[in-house]
Amino acid sequence: MKKLLFLAVAFVAGLSAMAQQKAEDVIKVSADKYDFGKIKQGVPVTTYFTITNTTDKPVVIENAWASCGCTTPEYTKEPIPAGGTSKLKVGYNAAAMGHFEKPVHIKLAGINEPKQVMITGEVVDANSATTAATETKAVSPVAETKTVTKVKAKTKKVSK
Repeated sequence: MKKLLFLAVAFVAGLSAMAQQKAEDVIKVSADKYDFGKIKQGVPVTTYFTITNTTDKPVVIENAWASCGCTTPEYTKEPIPAGGTSKLKVGYNAAAMGHFEKPVHIKLAGINEPKQVMITGEVVDANSATTAATETKAVSPVAETKTVTKVKAKTKKVSK
């Protein structure tokens, strides 16, 4: 009877010790946050987070989800080998105007608390995005002119 009670207590203690393990003890994510900056409304954007297994055993991503349908995480269902890496693809549909901060949760098998990463940015209307692009191009015609000049010089040499 004492042996059975001892085994039961040891089993429960072992489970509680495993339950206290955090995602940060098992994986390392390339960044906790990614900022898309200003993006054009209605033009979806995507980024990738690299997940590294820092243990000597395979790690499985059970699930990855976001707080709303505008953010879509995609992950591999294959185990991440010891010391190996995997990519978490996160897309944002950019439908709503304004600033956004969207958490993405990564649930690992055997770990109770999910790891959270964040995407942020600002969705602007098409006119604002075009104005910003025009302002950026206004700085670079010199570089474009030099490139064109070099191409013309090469063309002359080839035609002789």
